[in-house]
Amino acid sequence: MTKKIMLGNEAFAAGAWEAGVTVVSSYPGTPSTEVTETCAKYDEMHVEWAPNEKVGVEVAMGASLGGARSLSCMKHVGLNVASDPFYTAAYTGVNGGMVVLVADDNGCHSSQNEQDSRFHGRSAGVPVLEPADSQECKDYIKLAYDISEKYDTVVLLRSNTRVSHSRGIVELGERQDRERIPYEKNFMKYVAMPAMARKLHVAQEERLAQIATDSCEWDINDVQMGDASIGIVTSGICYQYAKDALPDVSFLKLGIVNPLPKDLIRDFASNVDKLYVIEEGQPFIEEQIRSWGIPVAGGKDMFTIQGEYSARMIREAFGEDAGAEPVDTSDAPGRPPLLCAGCPHKGLFYVLSKLKTTVFGDIGCYTLAALPPTSAMDSCLCMGASIGMAHGFEKATGDKSNAVAVLGDSTFLHSGITGLINMCYNEAKGTVIILDNRITGMTGHQQNPASGRNAKGEPAPAIDLKTLCQACGVKNVVEIDPFDVKDLEKVVREETSRDELSVIITKRPCAMIVKQSNIPNVVTDRCRNCRQCMKIGCPAIEVRDGRPYIVPGACVGCGLCMRVCPFDAIDSTAKEVK
Repeated sequence: MTKKIMLGNEAFAAGAWEAGVTVVSSYPGTPSTEVTETCAKYDEMHVEWAPNEKVGVEVAMGASLGGARSLSCMKHVGLNVASDPFYTAAYTGVNGGMVVLVADDNGCHSSQNEQDSRFHGRSAGVPVLEPADSQECKDYIKLAYDISEKYDTVVLLRSNTRVSHSRGIVELGERQDRERIPYEKNFMKYVAMPAMARKLHVAQEERLAQIATDSCEWDINDVQMGDASIGIVTSGICYQYAKDALPDVSFLKLGIVNPLPKDLIRDFASNVDKLYVIEEGQPFIEEQIRSWGIPVAGGKDMFTIQGEYSARMIREAFGEDAGAEPVDTSDAPGRPPLLCAGCPHKGLFYVLSKLKTTVFGDIGCYTLAALPPTSAMDSCLCMGASIGMAHGFEKATGDKSNAVAVLGDSTFLHSGITGLINMCYNEAKGTVIILDNRITGMTGHQQNPASGRNAKGEPAPAIDLKTLCQACGVKNVVEIDPFDVKDLEKVVREETSRDELSVIITKRPCAMIVKQSNIPNVVTDRCRNCRQCMKIGCPAIEVRDGRPYIVPGACVGCGLCMRVCPFDAIDSTAKEVK
């Protein structure tokens, strides 16, 4: 056996490979992204970036019907998008094993909410497994496929930021050679019409009850008896925190969190004086245990629903010595998030800020434009919502002259197209701006259907966004370089004043995938200290000695500051003014 230090997400991919998975279809979303990226390195698996999570689950389900083991990965809010096929696949069951891997984001490190995906598992009626470290990530995904095929069910594998992005030693094995399960036509099973669905629902409930009984004997549910005065029921990353905080008490570490192994929990509770439940997020486990009439001495009355836990927090809750004080960072300099130097989105948001435009924003790097100095975004709800919200705003106010929807190329393909079709169909008069930077930037530069590459980096057909918008029925579509700020301002004024729907596509590659000139710009003695250059929000420009200064090591030479300076005071060939 080979041992290797791996991210939890890398271990998930290794486990999928060992389990004989052949089809992976996902949409990138932190903290899940590296699973699919790592899967793409294995030649034996077909790996693709789907336009959105719904499509990813549908592809995985199709592969399952074809007898292959399949995987679809996403972050917690992505499971909302995938819930339509996910909930019905929970009724129909599978042919080849199928796993949906979801990574929650406790603490909102990179997300708009702290959703608890365990509730999706309970609502859909599928088993939910939750690993606690990298080795378990690899082992649990392999087990998930065995469960999927044995019980004829989709399995939800739940991770979170800390499990996905922590490293640990993983013992690796060989790929499992397995024959594809032959497909047999069975419309009573796979066609979810009402008459069939009612029967499928009964079968689903029966298999969940069987899993609840059988899982009491599974090794992933581990009883660790210590001091019997305190018994803690926990799972996932919270087990690591609690074990560190209270190493001598008794633990029931759950590997399956839906359905809960009721008899095992009841037996554990009978062998401890006081039972506690430690879980991040909602009181998912706690409420079920209480509903069975099992007394719980402490749960969410001791811990918050919000954010992440820590060993220190748990020690304090139990009245133990919390240990060393955390490092005091109060004097550390602030580091607000900003769009990168050379970011193609800066030119657009500079213009929108200047025009005092009402901007319905979306999910992507460009959401940072809501912050100073541009402060050029008014809303951000979910993927693709910018278009629908701008449309609703126009219908409610009767005024579209100073409002736009802004979203990225990947987000537009994810869930913006239907919003644009809705605007066409319902005779909207708004303006949609698509930021085409040729990549899915926020999650780490993954390919998308408009980038010309697939998940393995191979050449692939690229969707032409202009042609697509025209095919949706938009007559007025303009493409422009967002660094041509004068022309861009003119275009924005023209398109927002139209009495019909229009689309502006700003086209410039992400600064992280296309090198700039790397010749730093310099503020010359022509500078009148108007600080117009500061309004683009470039991290390479700061104030020194009361005037703008361009930091040579941070400047990428994109030239945007030169274009917005009204006095031609910025030059890439001049010497620094002392």
